[in-house]
Amino acid sequence: MKSLLQKPTSKSLMAGFDLILFEKKPVLGIIRGMGEESLPGVLEAVFSGGLRFLEFTLNTPSAFLLIKKAIEQFPDLCIGAGTVLSTESAQKAVDAGAKFLVAPNLNENVAEFCYKNSLAYFPGALTPTEIEKAWSSGATMVKIFPASQMGPNYFKQLKGPFDHIKLMAVGGVGPQNIPDYFSSGASAVALGGSIFSPRRMANREFSAIQKEIEEFMFAVNKIYSKISAIDLANHSS
Repeated sequence: MKSLLQKPTSKSLMAGFDLILFEKKPVLGIIRGMGEESLPGVLEAVFSGGLRFLEFTLNTPSAFLLIKKAIEQFPDLCIGAGTVLSTESAQKAVDAGAKFLVAPNLNENVAEFCYKNSLAYFPGALTPTEIEKAWSSGATMVKIFPASQMGPNYFKQLKGPFDHIKLMAVGGVGPQNIPDYFSSGASAVALGGSIFSPRRMANREFSAIQKEIEEFMFAVNKIYSKISAIDLANHSS
């Protein structure tokens, strides 16, 4: 594989993934360990809560079937695959209909697969060397994981030398610290096990899941409303 992949210049080149929309609604939902019987209720909670981008981790039983059924049941959601650790898994995820791939690490073979197939790719990284390598390998955004171990200030430090790299905060992000992550340079955030816990999904606590998604999205939308107001004021002056 080439050490540096040329990043696509047109956002339309990413098959089925709307990067412009994701940057306006920069929240990724992560589902791990859900049974098939909970799928309709969880998807309804996701959609009604305002979340539009959702991944199913591939270490979830029947993950490929869940991806396929989710796309069939809620075509307006953008569904992807997480914990993609090999090109074989990547191909199976795409065959199931996944529109983007996420991983806890950078796998250069998976990066090349995504590049060749015009897929959005969110590899995980933590150190500056890992982050730069992931971005240079064609990442759509670099997933900083676990973000909670480093905190928002780490993002501020990273954006000094890496102001051109888009970073997504994953792990330990909630309404209380969302403003800190975005003000420190995060381009997106993710919500996962704190809302989509296997126990809650199995117990069909869909109303509670929807309520917490709404609170999460409200916190993000509040930040972006302020940013839009500032941009409007700057353009008017």
